[in-house]
Amino acid sequence: MGEGKLTEIRWHARGGQGAVTAAKLLAETALAQGQYFQAFPEYGPERMGAPIQAFTRISNEPIHIRSSVTNPEIVVVLDPTLLKAVDVTAGMGEDGILIVNTDEEPAAIREAMNLKGCKVFTVNASKIAQETIGRPIPNTPMMGALVKATGIISVESLADYVRKSFGKKFTEEIIEGNVKAVERAYAEVKAE
Repeated sequence: MGEGKLTEIRWHARGGQGAVTAAKLLAETALAQGQYFQAFPEYGPERMGAPIQAFTRISNEPIHIRSSVTNPEIVVVLDPTLLKAVDVTAGMGEDGILIVNTDEEPAAIREAMNLKGCKVFTVNASKIAQETIGRPIPNTPMMGALVKATGIISVESLADYVRKSFGKKFTEEIIEGNVKAVERAYAEVKAE
């Protein structure tokens, strides 16, 4: 990230997929590297499975914006069914980055969504999560894919922060499963 660069990320998911946790973890990892951040969800009384959004802002300078992210540089989609239900790319510029949890190739997503410009990345985060954590919760693998697609922070910093943050609440097996999920998605994310 350049000097004073503000990076805005919008997460699209369904309740229960961990998008709010991912938005917060990414921001806290940036904080641990001396950057400023904001991370917050946008949802009402929705139940498990309802579409939600979460937002992360990261900057080298204090952030004074106090609104939702309407023009994200990066959009992360944890549930591919949302591609048909929500305009996930709303407000994203032609140089934006779209990262989708799917087993499809990036070119197939571009074609299905009729996208012009932007970079498209895909990773089968649900499968990775099932194989590493034992549950198909895609949030930590999607963070690994985001780090690979953007270089916003290092995968090592993210893995270290996942260990530190999850260490307070989870068993060693769950912590290491999440670290493996991050690292596998980082290695397996596909670009066009």
